[in-house]
Amino acid sequence: MKEVRHYDIDESDLPLCCPLPRLALWDQHPRVYIPIRAGEDAVCPYCGTTFTLKETA
Repeated sequence: MKEVRHYDIDESDLPLCCPLPRLALWDQHPRVYIPIRAGEDAVCPYCGTTFTLKETA
């Protein structure tokens, strides 16, 4: 079964791309930039990783 990954990100991670530069997954698929809005989830079309942009106070 495929591992499902989820990351909470903040504005310092924008623009959002998968894999994230801080992860050692850079060789798993091509880097793709993903649109995201605060409080919403975005899904990578290659690996299915979900990202949630934390809302700023």
